[in-house]
Amino acid sequence: MNKLRIIAVAIIVLLFLIGMLSYQYLPDKIAGHWNSQGDVDGDMPKFLGIFLVPIIAVGLFLLFILVPKIDPLKENYKKFKNYYDSFILVMIIFMPYVYLLTIIWNFGIKFNMTSTLIPAVGVLFIYIGIILRNIKRNWFIGIRTPWTISSDRVWSKTHKLGSKLFIISGIITILGIFFPKYMIWFILIPVVISSIVCVVYSYLEFRKEK
Repeated sequence: MNKLRIIAVAIIVLLFLIGMLSYQYLPDKIAGHWNSQGDVDGDMPKFLGIFLVPIIAVGLFLLFILVPKIDPLKENYKKFKNYYDSFILVMIIFMPYVYLLTIIWNFGIKFNMTSTLIPAVGVLFIYIGIILRNIKRNWFIGIRTPWTISSDRVWSKTHKLGSKLFIISGIITILGIFFPKYMIWFILIPVVISSIVCVVYSYLEFRKEK
């Protein structure tokens, strides 16, 4: 196991430790869901609220490890292994950020959850944009349409475009912190538009090839 994956495992272990140390100090019901304006609109039992994110993190990590072994194009993973491992690490880091915010909020330190998440989501989009430019054709990670899966050239061109669009989407998302009433739209609209553009572009490029 390389250094990036070891770090990811260490972060997951840390999540469980934080959960166990926090458990006795939190109420039986804890806030577990916030609306688009950052206000609490749902709670959950303490055990589920504290350990759900660590358990999901374990599941994601195991899935990411399994994917290259079962992908019909698994040989291509060797061509972007470092980027793939860094993607695993970034996803695992994002989850503790959300998790710690939840724990802190339930300890009585109140803040607008959406405003606090916006910068992290924006950075995540930007990093996904960087990774998109470097991943090779596969069945699980990236912009997977019938046309990108069918052609290395279409895959490459679509992912170069997708890289730029997701970086721009990340920047727009971060700008959403200056418009509190419309923050959620600064996340959704750029990503939806970027996704639609990439799907249409991959189809048009495939038609050119044929």
